[in-house]
This record gives sequence, C-alpha cells and structure tokens, in this order.
Amino acid sequence: MIVVMKIGTPEAEISRLAEELQTWGLSPEKIVGKHKTVIGLVGDTVDLDPLQLQEMSDWIEQVLRVEKPFKRVSREYRHGEASTVIVSTPNGPVAFGEHSPIAIVAGPCSVENETMIVETARRVKAAGAQFLRGGAYKPRTSPYAFQGHGESALGLLAAARDASGLGIITEVMDTADLDKVAEIADVVQVGARNMQNFSLLKKVGAQDKPVLLKRGMSATIEEWLMAAEYILAAGNPNVILCERGIRTFDRQYARNTLDLSVIPVLRSLTHLPIMIDPSHGTGRAEYVPSMAMAAIAAGTDSLMIEVHPNPAKALSDGPQSLTPDRFDRLVQELSVIGKAVDRWPLSLAALA
Repeated sequence: MIVVMKIGTPEAEISRLAEELQTWGLSPEKIVGKHKTVIGLVGDTVDLDPLQLQEMSDWIEQVLRVEKPFKRVSREYRHGEASTVIVSTPNGPVAFGEHSPIAIVAGPCSVENETMIVETARRVKAAGAQFLRGGAYKPRTSPYAFQGHGESALGLLAAARDASGLGIITEVMDTADLDKVAEIADVVQVGARNMQNFSLLKKVGAQDKPVLLKRGMSATIEEWLMAAEYILAAGNPNVILCERGIRTFDRQYARNTLDLSVIPVLRSLTHLPIMIDPSHGTGRAEYVPSMAMAAIAAGTDSLMIEVHPNPAKALSDGPQSLTPDRFDRLVQELSVIGKAVDRWPLSLAALA
C-alpha cells in the first residue's frame, strides 16, 4: 500500500504521519520522487481501509494498494517512477537507471592471474567500460572445472582497479565470504545459480554495497522479482536486475536463450535498473555484438560483456569471450544505437 502526498507537503507532516503509522504496526518508508513524495507501507495492510488512511491528513492526495506479490520492487510502490542506483568508483559515480546513460561492464569470466586481469582492465577502460567484471569464486557445473582462485583473486581485482580506475563487480557464492567480497567489490553479484539462495539474499540485503541479481536459468520473471524483494526487504534498495539467458529447448546453437522481452516487461513491473548479459545469454562470441545492440535498442540500462586477452586459453567461458580488439570495435558499433536512443554518454561518443 502507498500513500501519495500532495506537492508541497511539509516535511513535518510527513514525519508525523510516518510516526502515527508505526503505531499501527506498519513500517512506513518515505520515497522521494521527481514531483511527489510517497510513503510506502509494509506490513499487514490487507484489512486497512484506504478511505480511513485518507482521512489522516489533508495533505494526502490518494491511497493505493500495491497488487503485486512483490511490494518494494514494484513500480507501483514508487508511484510509477524509476529508481537509479548510484555506484561510487575511483573515476567517480556511475548511475544505473532508466534515465541515465548506458553503463558498460566488461572483463573475463574468471580472474586468472595479475597480468591478465590488469591488462584486460586497462583495455576495456580505454574502450569505454566503467566497470570490470571478473570472478574470484566461480560456481561450475562440474566439480572438476576451474572454480576460481578465491580470496587471492580479490586482491588481484583490487590491483586491477588501482591500475585502471574501474569499478569492480564480482560474485559472492557463500554468506561466509560476503564480508571479504564486499570489501573489494563496488557491486556485489548474486549469480544465476544463487538467485533463490534466500539466506544469501538476506545477507546481501543487510549490507550497503549495491547488488547485481542475475536471473536464474529456469526462473520466471515473478520468481526473479521476488528474489529481489528479499534484498530490498532486508534493507538494501540498490539492486540491479541482470538477464543472462534462460534454459529453453534448443541448446545446439546457443548456450542459452537471451530473453530480451524481459526489458519492456520489467520496465512495466519494476522500478529497478536492468542489465543484459549477451555473453552468457548466447554462449558464443560471434552472437554477442548483435544481441548487445538489440538490447540497447530494446531499452536496457546496462550491458555486461565478457572480454579476455586470449579466449582460446581462457580457464572458463572462452567461447563466449570477445578479444580486447573486438570489444573496441563493439563499443563503436554500440555507440550508433546508443546515440540513436539518446542513452550514450558523451565520453563514449567521443571514442566512437
């Protein structure tokens, strides 16, 4: 349920209402939009009468029920307005959101050694990326596959950030590792295999770093949004949703099916920023450029693209990784679409 306040409502009146609503056993959350302030009500609101709430103040414009099972994540909860996630990086803040330039995240699947990760960071930064992705801890289908270097790789990511100024996005797999990962990461990633690891979702929701939540490979959109609700319910409003391909019938020609239809669907359902990962979404480097361009045309807020200096020798996901040279060209190709939809930052336009 949300309480929409009239334009110009005094701050003292909003505070008074929030305090009174707390005595009803509710958790009021103030949401400041471009034009109006909304008070979101979390708790047992089933039997509450909207008309009774309306009478609490002459400054209340309307009271609305949030019909979706996901409350804080719902676009209704913000009275139709999109949210923006601001991430601090050594090169300054970067915004993820519907009204911000497209943010580009690039780098290898796994951190292999210092030379490789630092070289890749410098190359993707020069091409126009704002964030470096790289796995220290890697969930793998086979127990015999490379699992990542773990904690030592976090130090290598820190070295890459120092050398490039890029923000760092890396995955946490276990609640026991969260503090170590959050100390290095500017954005903490919850991977597809952990999308419904509810203990982990609660933990990342209780810490302050922004969270990138990847869609599970067989998850419905509602299940994905309910997973995000766990994070917001634990106190962290800074969540970015990442579509990385889902499992469908045909796996002969692509690793997964990249569901670009989620972009307009999510835009109507949630206020959270949207990222598309065409690398995992297709599993083949030759398909990544066209899917990345299509994602921008469809309205994504961000792209995550795998880049490796020598994909043929990559310890994980080499077939879907672009070389740094191909990534350079791709950013120039993306700029054509990005400028057409007025989502391309001036700094990247200058590179194209």
